[in-house]
Amino acid sequence: MLANSGKLAGRTLFITGASRGIGKAIALKAARDGANVVIAAKTAQPHPKLPGTIYSAAQEVENLGGKALPCVVDIRDEKQVEDAVQKAIDKFGGIDILVNNASAINLTGTLETPMKKVDLMLGINLRGTYMTSKLVIPHLLKSSSPHILNLSPPLNLNPVWFKNHTAYTMAKYGMSMCVLGMAEEFRGQIAVNALWPRTAIQTAAMDMLGGEGVGKQCRTADIMADAAYAILSRPKTFTGHFLVDEDVLREQGVHDMDQYAVQPGHPLLPDFFLDQAPEALAQQMEQHGATPAFKPPPSSSPGGPIESTFEVIRGVLSEELVKSTKALYQFDLSGEHAGVWFLDLKNGTGGAGRGQPDADPDVVMTMDSSDFSKMFAGKLKPTLAFMSGKLRIKGDMTLAIKLEKMMGRMAKL
Repeated sequence: MLANSGKLAGRTLFITGASRGIGKAIALKAARDGANVVIAAKTAQPHPKLPGTIYSAAQEVENLGGKALPCVVDIRDEKQVEDAVQKAIDKFGGIDILVNNASAINLTGTLETPMKKVDLMLGINLRGTYMTSKLVIPHLLKSSSPHILNLSPPLNLNPVWFKNHTAYTMAKYGMSMCVLGMAEEFRGQIAVNALWPRTAIQTAAMDMLGGEGVGKQCRTADIMADAAYAILSRPKTFTGHFLVDEDVLREQGVHDMDQYAVQPGHPLLPDFFLDQAPEALAQQMEQHGATPAFKPPPSSSPGGPIESTFEVIRGVLSEELVKSTKALYQFDLSGEHAGVWFLDLKNGTGGAGRGQPDADPDVVMTMDSSDFSKMFAGKLKPTLAFMSGKLRIKGDMTLAIKLEKMMGRMAKL
């Protein structure tokens, strides 16, 4: 681990998304120097699935010798960001460092990405980063060692990083473009840099995206915290860099990267946007006995039978159908056409597509993709599939049975 040098003692850090994950790890690293940390995040009440709140993170900061200010902040809300910045000034007298960590992710293609998800990613990743920077910069300009650090990737324009998740890439690269522009705009006044991990980092988001067992392919958030600490300890003349955690730490004399692994010795999952294409990453992981958490869809069949089924589903959606069902479904499919899909029969005129739904589903149905196709073709009823063990249902069984009405309608098409 990178030893603390005390260089952040007394400095004030404003960290977005700091209630858990990488943001919290950076906060705790700074706290060991006795820094002041503004925990700016949305989670004020415990989440049913995700650990930590702004208050528990603040307590951990203070337990390590730092001072904390927990602030409820949705960085899409200008007033909430303004209020948090003012509270930081009132309590600590200024802000020295801004860490733009808050981010949203949805790895789906153009046709499968609901506009709610697009707006969420652009609103948090791009607009939120830009707006928070804009509101904090006047105070950074008064600091003797001001920094902005965005947790975003190098701007790699290889189309392979766009084709499977254009919306996410645009939103994430928006954070990187803030670095590109602001570093030059405030050169000599504020250090503005980006930091990205070489490998996947174990966070709540990674657990949800990668599923059970993905953790052993990851490193802990400590490697990003150590790399961020090294960058934030540099003078303000160190600016405009797109940095990778491993490279930063090797320059600091840290060469044992295995100490950051969740399971030392296990093959690691390389992160997006760096050297290799997703297909190459998946092949590499399989060759080394690991499970590629982000295995892309086969390029030879971008749609496939599941997409064809959902095209039919979208064709029969209606407000009437939604009113008669009132349920949000998630399908976790395995087999030849594995993936996660959703069916919204709860809101408006409904919706369906690839990826997780915008809200917690009422029913999660887990089954083989071939059985899914049979089910929606009217050849396999959910009740029979459930009784035979071909279908696992989490949630309200009666809502699962309601699907049969819709399937009968589809089978006639």
